[in-house]
Amino acid sequence: MSKAKGTADKNLTNVVEALETTPVNSHHAQQLQQDKNDRRHQDSLNFDQPSDLGHPRS
Repeated sequence: MSKAKGTADKNLTNVVEALETTPVNSHHAQQLQQDKNDRRHQDSLNFDQPSDLGHPRS
């Protein structure tokens, strides 16, 4: 996989842009908060847990 040098991570750039958005009303604010929570939840699902190599499942 090649990586372009000198450019920001596309996913990180999109998250920053989403977080900089100012809500126009309470419903929009709630939607932005839910998007933030969804990203946080997805990140926790993607986090690799260290495996216990001393007690492998057989």
